[in-house]
Amino acid sequence: QVQVVESGGGLVQPGGSLRLSCTTSGFSSNVMSWYRQAPGKERELVATINIAGLTTNYADSVKGRFTISRDNAKNTAYLQMNSLKPEDTAVYYCAAMHYWGKGTLVTVSS
Repeated sequence: QVQVVESGGGLVQPGGSLRLSCTTSGFSSNVMSWYRQAPGKERELVATINIAGLTTNYADSVKGRFTISRDNAKNTAYLQMNSLKPEDTAVYYCAAMHYWGKGTLVTVSS
């Protein structure tokens, strides 16, 4: 059964950190990506990583603060988010091939 499951979201204060996880099952994917959608805004690409973990790309808005990584043995990708800002508040989605997870909510607020 094909599944994409995100976890790790929550409420964090500005300047704090969170680590999101995305675990896939039923398939393997060369590229794994994180997207986010803030209230009233379009979904945007946050970061991508290739299967070897050697090629990563980031949105300008998160460069230097977010790090994408993956553990192929666990079929899991991670998004380490540091120095979080209120504008990072969004539902974060994982995508692999044409499969999507249901998202995990990240709220950055004091």
